Amino acid sequence: MTEPTSHVEQQIQARIAAAKIRVAAAKERRDDLAAARKRGLAHRHARRLRNLAQAQQDHTTDT
Repeated sequence: MTEPTSHVEQQIQARIAAAKIRVAAAKERRDDLAAARKRGLAHRHARRLRNLAQAQQDHTTDT
């Protein structure tokens, strides 16, 4: 008797599974990069505010 799924169907299913894995990996990479970008932006913003506060403080003590 023949197998319920043919060799071609098995190959197609394997390709579909591999494509799903690639898509999931790409999504995870994008999510990781987005999180890193948010952390970097928050860090730069905080540093900028510290620098502005320090500059304001230096300006008021110089005059």
